[in-house]
Amino acid sequence: MPLSNAELEIVTRDYLLADGKQATDIYFETSWLMQYLMKQQKGLWKLFGGGRKVKVPLKYDGAEAGFYQRNDTLSEDERQNITAAYFELRHAFGNATIYRADELQNAGEEAEVELVQSKIEDAMESCRDTVARQLYAAGGDNSPYLTGLLSLCNENADLAYGELTENGVVAKDGSKPWEGKLLTTPAVISLDTIREMRRTAKVKGKKPDIGVTTDLLFDKIAGILQVQQRFTSDKPTAEAGFQNLVIEGMTLTVDDYMPSGHLFCLNSKHVGFAVHRKGYFARTPWKDLTSGAQGRSMKILWDGNLISNNRKAHIGRSNLSAA
Repeated sequence: MPLSNAELEIVTRDYLLADGKQATDIYFETSWLMQYLMKQQKGLWKLFGGGRKVKVPLKYDGAEAGFYQRNDTLSEDERQNITAAYFELRHAFGNATIYRADELQNAGEEAEVELVQSKIEDAMESCRDTVARQLYAAGGDNSPYLTGLLSLCNENADLAYGELTENGVVAKDGSKPWEGKLLTTPAVISLDTIREMRRTAKVKGKKPDIGVTTDLLFDKIAGILQVQQRFTSDKPTAEAGFQNLVIEGMTLTVDDYMPSGHLFCLNSKHVGFAVHRKGYFARTPWKDLTSGAQGRSMKILWDGNLISNNRKAHIGRSNLSAA
């Protein structure tokens, strides 16, 4: 006899809680950025409880300051130096469906439990992959997908990112703190390529400290470092199951969802995730199908977005090759 909805709930709960919630590692086991920024909650991290948009404070210019002599009159002006970026919530889901015919074919309680666990795992993986594939999305504010890294680094000065444009945020000295940086000139990846990118994205003396790229480009850099006997790794990253190198203070790793020929150098203090409290890979109860087919379904839900409070602290590069 098929499991009841109440029994499905018990099986699902036990599966997700087993072995110290190891099953939930599924959400983070294939994307280094998701593991680092979402599971470890490094960089910017906002777990919020309401609202259609996420407010991210942005400081783009300093207060009034300067040198003065003994009898000088000091400025009492208050410069408007704080604004904010606003990021829309994005929504992803993974679906688990168990048809009655499949339940009947998996006779016995143990077989039914295994079937349910397999469907739960599929739903978790599909939700994860849906989010991870969009980490590099370029659509910006008007897209239904994440404001991904290609949105963050977009050089269109009039295209809104976080409801701000590069031309719309100008500091007192004329600089544009909301500048996107994406280098597109074809080049062979090298240590000099990475150094150039990190210099270009340096803000307040701090260069990007994390880098993500493809397997092919990563292997090229690993080969260069081995030849120079300068091969080092970041232990916490390696322990999480990801390839990694440490290059002059920056952890470089591979992300399987990275578009071909790309490298991103990011400052972890200025990038991260905002996730709704009710949408942090939450799940719905099992319920009967509404399509007319005989069976039950459950969904894994994720509600949030990739956010930044300083675009100039990051840089991307496309058209890179290994030879």
